[in-house]
Amino acid sequence: MTISFADFLSQLVSNPALLITVILTLGVVLVNGWTDAPNAIATCVSTRSIRPKKAIIMAAVFNFLGVLFMTMVNNAVAETIYNMVDFGDNYKNALIALCAALFAIVVWATAAWAFGIPTSESHALIAGVTGAAVALQGFSGINANEWIKIIYGLVMSTVIGFGAGFLVVRLIGFICKDMDRRKTTTFFRNAQIFGGASMAFMHGAQDGQKFMGVFMLGVFLAKGQNVTNFEIPIWLMVLCSLVMALGTSIGGYRIIKTVGMGMVKLDTYQGFAADTAGAFSLLIASVFGIPVSTTHTKTTAIMGVGASKRLSCVNWNIVKEMVYAWILTFPGCGLLGFLMAYLFMRIF
Repeated sequence: MTISFADFLSQLVSNPALLITVILTLGVVLVNGWTDAPNAIATCVSTRSIRPKKAIIMAAVFNFLGVLFMTMVNNAVAETIYNMVDFGDNYKNALIALCAALFAIVVWATAAWAFGIPTSESHALIAGVTGAAVALQGFSGINANEWIKIIYGLVMSTVIGFGAGFLVVRLIGFICKDMDRRKTTTFFRNAQIFGGASMAFMHGAQDGQKFMGVFMLGVFLAKGQNVTNFEIPIWLMVLCSLVMALGTSIGGYRIIKTVGMGMVKLDTYQGFAADTAGAFSLLIASVFGIPVSTTHTKTTAIMGVGASKRLSCVNWNIVKEMVYAWILTFPGCGLLGFLMAYLFMRIF
């Protein structure tokens, strides 16, 4: 099942609950744009392979292409997010709980951005929505079969990202060890633009689907429909991509500095290795329909690249701050979603 743009607009005008849900969902997408999307272009900006404004435009274009092509091939990530919780048959309370979860996610992600910490917006989304479902339905509101995919994704994004970054940069070093460094630097500076575009493409394929899954959930709840299978319309892909790009242009540079400059000082070939490793890891996860964190995947790929030379190349103080934020996201944002849902249901 899907919804046309004309039908969506007519319902948006006549259904205030849907309007509020859409505003909050797009708010979450906007926050994702300034907290998660910058990770895709952090390395190519930090190595000065491309200027920030051009990188943001590139990210916007390839985010959309990632959403479009991956959704046409496989929308399993969106369906996993859509089906991971059960809000029950009371559509009014379900919609209130979903709105509370979205509000909690915006609060959590904005606070993390203020400190320049690249938290996982994907995990904030999962935790906030799950917390709201528990407030409404108890633990029976969690679909364990879908949630286990998220646990797999957490491990996969960390282990494969680090391992791929370590191996790819070692492979590049072996291939180029006898080459003229000046020539290879020029090559990898151009190649990094391709790597950044690939990361942006896979970010759209992963995160774009997650947020569109929640968007469709809100639309169907507002219409009082219980839908298990759906088709994502192209107008929604365009809308989410544009809002995400706007978020990146507003606040992305702070995260770019933390990920691309503060954690590890990268040469152009190392930046290319991190982008290649991150994009490859995300591609594998997307093909198998496993929701993974683009933040975890990219940052662990950068750690792997830095550690391949020596462990001291990695700024472990920044890594420690990020790991603390990652660990706190599930219980913290989950609890916030729970409390907001409980409060919203009492107010509304």
